[in-house]
Formats: sequence, structure tokens, C-alpha cells
Amino acid sequence: MISIIGSGRVGSAIAFLAAATSLDDIHLVNRHKDKALGQALDISNTIPEDSPISVVGTDFSEIKNSEVIVISASAGTYLKSRTDMLSKQVTMIRDIAKEIKKFAPDSKILVVSNPVDILNYIFQKETGFPRECVIGVSSSLDSSRFRYLLAKEFQTKQSEIKNAMVLGEHDDSMVPIFSIAKLNSKPVLELLNNSQVDKITRELRDYWKVLRKFKGPSIFGIAKNTVDVIKSIIKNEVLSIPASVMLDGEYGLSDVCLGVPIRIGKDGMMNIQEIDLQKSELESLKQSADVIRKYLYQQQTAS
Repeated sequence: MISIIGSGRVGSAIAFLAAATSLDDIHLVNRHKDKALGQALDISNTIPEDSPISVVGTDFSEIKNSEVIVISASAGTYLKSRTDMLSKQVTMIRDIAKEIKKFAPDSKILVVSNPVDILNYIFQKETGFPRECVIGVSSSLDSSRFRYLLAKEFQTKQSEIKNAMVLGEHDDSMVPIFSIAKLNSKPVLELLNNSQVDKITRELRDYWKVLRKFKGPSIFGIAKNTVDVIKSIIKNEVLSIPASVMLDGEYGLSDVCLGVPIRIGKDGMMNIQEIDLQKSELESLKQSADVIRKYLYQQQTAS
């Protein structure tokens, strides 16, 4: 069973994709239960004819048999930055953490709500859940955007871009890993000048702002990336992606959640993959961790 906490645009898009591909039974939870009930009524009409799954709107008491729980709820609208809403989101994630710990302590948790790295960290501290069972879906979306921007720069198809990976914070300090990205078999750093690298990095970090200017928050991109992870767990299909997880010495970092390459299977995170990074990339990753720690410290001192 899949439970989705938050039945807004992102949560409902995740539920739609999961239902349309008949992944598993889906329970929608929302602070306004009528919203969850309405979304369930609508999404139920996308279930394939031969599928045995169901979609229902419910409350926390009915999530107890969940294999996967997606947290996509939001305490309010976005401001100038994802971190501007930190205080409200932290209060929200603590409330959700208590309910999940009470009703579904053995579930695998996918944190989608922003700021994802911070909320992931706080959720784990509140619940004490193993780090393998709490994954922030973020850097895989950033990596998809990186692939798109590289393809646009080279005026080619996205399928010709290989190993486009973004690590670090899911915000302004994210780190695109140019050193491993390739255009077919050719390293992109052999094809890009410094000006192009800087431009792509800026466009990547500002992608969500441009998206919001034209249409609002990302819906389809994050939904697809989240459903990929759900499928990996439900179907026990190993998936290798960058995602936000708690570090314990990997990349020289500990006690912080940020995007790194991981492998996912039926039990959640299988392992963290430590790839070779350029010195400047590793330094940027550590700086990104410092940014996250700064916001965590501000939140702790404000509490």
C-alpha cells in the first residue's frame, strides 16, 4: 500500500501516475479530508480495467499497512526561496512525523516537501527511523533538469546526454557534476568552455524560479521521479539515482541530509555510492552541506 500525505497538485500527480500504472493500493491523506476524498474519486477513474488496486481518501489512522509513505504536504505557499517557509514547514513535518511513527513505523518514507534536505533531517531526528528508510526525492529531479539543459546547450536529444548528475542541496547551492557527464561517449567538459559551464549552472539553480514564473511549481517532473522510487521499492527493482539521505562519513560529511548517489530496492536505500569527484566539486558539496547546516541551526535556535 502507498500512502500519500498531501493531496495537492504534487501529491495528486504522484497518486495519478501510481494508479494509472497500477502500482499498489493508494491512500490519500490531507489536512482537509474532503480534498483527499475528491482526489480519490477522480484518480480512481484512471485505474486500468484489469487492475485490482483502489484509491481512497482517508486519515492517518488508515496508513498502518503502508509499504511506502510519500510526504508531499505543504504548510503554505512558496515565498522567494524554498527556505523562506522553513518555520511553517518544520512544524508541519514534526506533526506528520508523530503520526507516521504512531501508525506506520515500518514504512519506507519518501520526503518530497521542501526544503527537502532540512525536512528529511528533522523527520529522522523526530522519529529515529533508520536512514535507509527515509529518502528525499530531489536530486534526481535536478539531474533531469541538468540533462535537459545540457541537451539544449548542445542542441541534441536528451537521450544523448549520459551521467548528468546533480548532488548537494535541492536549492541554490546544488552541485552539477560536469566531470562525469557525457555527450554520448565524449566528456562534456571537453566540449564546454567555462562561460558555458557557469551559464548552465545558473540556469539549473534558477530552473524552479523560471518554472514558477510561467506556470507555478513543478508537478509532473517531481511526480515522475517520485513514482520511479515508489516502483523500485514496491517491485523490488534496483534503482540508482541521486537522492537526499542522511550521511555518516560519506564524502567526508556526517549528520546532514543532502543529495548523493544511492541505490534503492525493496528495503529503501541499499547503499550510498561514493563516486570520484573533482576537488572543486567535492568542495562545493561540502559548502552545500554547510548551507543546510546553517538553516538547521537557525531553526534550532528559533525553536
